[in-house]
Amino acid sequence: MSDQIVFYTNPMSRGRIIRWMLEEVGQPYETRILDWATIKDPAYLAVNPMGKVPAIAHGDTVVTECAAICAYLADAFPQANLAPPVGSKARGDYYRWLFYAAGPVEAAVTAKSLGFEVTPDNKRSAGWGDYGDVMDTLEKAVTGREYLAGDSFTAADLYVGAHLGWGLQFGSIEARPVFKAYADRMAARPAAVRAREIDDALIAAAHALA
Repeated sequence: MSDQIVFYTNPMSRGRIIRWMLEEVGQPYETRILDWATIKDPAYLAVNPMGKVPAIAHGDTVVTECAAICAYLADAFPQANLAPPVGSKARGDYYRWLFYAAGPVEAAVTAKSLGFEVTPDNKRSAGWGDYGDVMDTLEKAVTGREYLAGDSFTAADLYVGAHLGWGLQFGSIEARPVFKAYADRMAARPAAVRAREIDDALIAAAHALA
């Protein structure tokens, strides 16, 4: 497999999560910016039939969905130490919280933002329960520990930290002190800072041309 990573993104999208992940991985990658007018063009639909970003191509392997991309990159480049050892308790925690953010957190936050209310009568039918349960569980996960899985930063911290940072910025996640403290700590990592600077510069350049 070629080591070439091609990163399909827009700087005003969830692609910012994967930019951060790529900066943590520390391997060369090529960025291809897609604008909203052309994201449904056949050439990109061949990469992601959903016509959404982000996506990566690593040699002949294409991966979409942010959590899946994070998990793939952590395993493809183990030297970056972004995933705990397979079979360890920390690996279980890693999978748990990485996909908790991709599943219940994403679903609960989206439902709340769109005004979909889960009533007590249909709470069991919703895979995430309800927004309050999701936030309470997430608060317990990030309380009293530096990292979610073991004693070091992993892709689970990146993904959860990105969701919290985004949700706090736009008000879709409750501004609980423990959420802010955790998100701020993750966002201060050098790779996170580099990623924001890259994407913010792309946004500024696009606005200058508009």
